[in-house]
Amino acid sequence: MAVVEPRACLVVLAVMGIVACSTPSGTPAEPASAQPPAAAATTAAPFGKLGDTPVQVYTLTNRNGLVAKITNYGAIVTELHVPDRTGRLADVVSGFDTLDGYLTNVSYFGAIVGRVANRIGNAAFALDGTRYTLAANDKPHHLHGGSRGWDKVVWTARPFDAEAGPSLELTYVSADGEEGYPGTVTAKTVYTLTRDNELRVDMEATTDKPTLVNLAHHGYWNLGGHDSGTILDHELTLYADHYTPGVPLVPSGETRAVTGTPFDFTSAKPVGRDLKRTGLTPAGYDHNFVVNGDPGQLRPVARLKDPKSGRVMTLTADQPGVQFYTGNFLDGSLTGKGATYVQHAALCLETQKFPNAINVPTWRDQVVLRPGQTYRHRMIHAFTAEP
Repeated sequence: MAVVEPRACLVVLAVMGIVACSTPSGTPAEPASAQPPAAAATTAAPFGKLGDTPVQVYTLTNRNGLVAKITNYGAIVTELHVPDRTGRLADVVSGFDTLDGYLTNVSYFGAIVGRVANRIGNAAFALDGTRYTLAANDKPHHLHGGSRGWDKVVWTARPFDAEAGPSLELTYVSADGEEGYPGTVTAKTVYTLTRDNELRVDMEATTDKPTLVNLAHHGYWNLGGHDSGTILDHELTLYADHYTPGVPLVPSGETRAVTGTPFDFTSAKPVGRDLKRTGLTPAGYDHNFVVNGDPGQLRPVARLKDPKSGRVMTLTADQPGVQFYTGNFLDGSLTGKGATYVQHAALCLETQKFPNAINVPTWRDQVVLRPGQTYRHRMIHAFTAEP
């Protein structure tokens, strides 16, 4: 693998997985350029500064000639180009083409969110007899790690070649007391582009004091292309027979069967079919689903298809839940990479521990991390295209 280093101080690698599509005959389709496969190469470019800290954007071109971009600000996936049934590439993740876009908009596009993803009810919790108060940045609740979660910090990047394929390790050390949480936590995210054209996201964390950890990758997906309109016609299957209803978005501990409800995606159906029946305002999905099978085991989570382009994304993971969000709060006020993000312009499938788990006695052990333990979370996105 060729690594391009524009400056001696830059040793960089951005790793994303993109797979070739298939033609109606079942043979692999060539990329839209119809050029011979190129050697894998990695470059880096300035992406601005956070205060006095330089931020980089990393571009990976894989051996099939496909391209992805990631920045060490927030460990954000900024671009991911995936072929359709004809081999035409499109960027399927919402985001911005400048750092300022991410600094000025609270959208969590493509980021790793933590120290605790999703919501903690009333922005408070008790752990080992001590009560902790957090930022109520989703009043009256706490959301995605607070006012300055891990999506808003600069991570340290280290490229390496794993057995499965080229990888990028991103590390962040969260100080004791940051955003109100106890314990110094060392977090690591590894993106790997496998030879099987999978995007693996591996997250780990350790702590020196009892604390909470629940990381999530917050990608916004539109398989038609980030600038192609809405995802209402996308066909979704969720391998989840139950979900955790909330009041309205914070689960209280109840699990409820999806059968006979708008939350039944056990068979593929268009995302927009029952979207207005969820009871939320603005309308849409923003719910945690209980993934079938045993937590800790890698198993199917979701299958998403765009009928127009033929692109398919299959998601597997080892977490107990997945947050399905349909971009309800996108309202056309955000513009990135030449596109205007209207309501339902993209959707999220965030594998995770259950939201508000620390405040539910039967769930709280999901999110408590103690010294000597290692939090682990793996999710795999596989991209294909149907004739």
